Amino acid sequence: MKNLFTARVKAFNARAINATIERALARAGLNTAGGPMRHVTETIRRALATGRPSDAHSAPAAHVNAEKFGQRKPPSSEQLFKPGSFEAHQFANQAGTRAYKIYIPEATPATPRAMVVMLHGCTQSADDFAAGTQMNQLAEAHGFLVVYPEQAAQANASKCWNWFQAQDQLRGEGEPSLIAGITTKVAGAYGVDPQRIFVAGLSAGAAMAVVLGETYPELFAGIGAHSGLPYGSAHDIPSALLAMKGGRSGIAGQRNFGKTGVNLGHGASQAVPIIVFHGDRDHTVQQFNSNLIVQQARAAHGSEPSPDALHIGTRSGVAERGRRFSREIHTDANGHTRIESWTLHGAGHAWSGGHASGSYTDGNGPDASAEMVRFFLNLAYAGSA
Repeated sequence: MKNLFTARVKAFNARAINATIERALARAGLNTAGGPMRHVTETIRRALATGRPSDAHSAPAAHVNAEKFGQRKPPSSEQLFKPGSFEAHQFANQAGTRAYKIYIPEATPATPRAMVVMLHGCTQSADDFAAGTQMNQLAEAHGFLVVYPEQAAQANASKCWNWFQAQDQLRGEGEPSLIAGITTKVAGAYGVDPQRIFVAGLSAGAAMAVVLGETYPELFAGIGAHSGLPYGSAHDIPSALLAMKGGRSGIAGQRNFGKTGVNLGHGASQAVPIIVFHGDRDHTVQQFNSNLIVQQARAAHGSEPSPDALHIGTRSGVAERGRRFSREIHTDANGHTRIESWTLHGAGHAWSGGHASGSYTDGNGPDASAEMVRFFLNLAYAGSA
């Protein structure tokens, strides 16, 4: 038997430890390339370079960083790595059980917080989606909560939200009831402003966000749909695949699904404000789908000539990293934006402006996360749709 007290100690590998820390930060959705976390990671690198992680020479740098965080004493390691907390929870109801994570900003607000529910795409997770969208950093800057429900592999082998199943497009049933249940539970537990709860998603998550806007319009004051599909566009896997490619078998049909007798073929009817992003070279979910999302939203708001009709304004531009975009803004008679539609020229199936630490991201911009937050927080009558 070896003498454990005389066993050779492994060489100190600063590079490996630093890489592990950066991966952990990325999984928490924290950007180490800029902002306060850049100073933290620089301090960690300097400490590791000495070969003594707890070397006393790193203490002055810790005090400097404490000032940057607005603290009177050096922050603990947990505070350094997490300006807020990223907590894991579970929710269950008659439709099943789902895990979810909550990002809670560090600062305590003077008024009730807003909340954004983020629905990942297929094969993704809460950590992956947080890293790619960088929504936690925006939450820290603006003080809102972020909730990341996770699809279970048992419910869908690719971890896609089942936006295309009839029972998952109805109020009080299936996955809409699970996500709405998570939202209601978190909002109550953290004193969230009930008029400032929003939902956004990518791909299958975007399609489910649209479903939630239709099934729970009193709960969600705004929707963000990136590379998604319109409500009622499919009722099973074959029709979902057809819809994704730009075909239609359900949205214009007269089908009656589910025990409630709700006809999914009529499309959306709830006038919930929505912001839409889609790449015009998306070959996974054709851009035609986002055009239909906008058509449904306009119909719900009232597109015929009347005092309630929406006015359309168009703009175009180039993001900082060169991505061209076109933007339609649909405003009501009072000048309040109700619908925004962004076409990302040359972009594929990926979150615009996302960080490379997450999957399905396109760093060329524009920043879909920042634009969604701007749209949500600027809504004139949030919660009154």
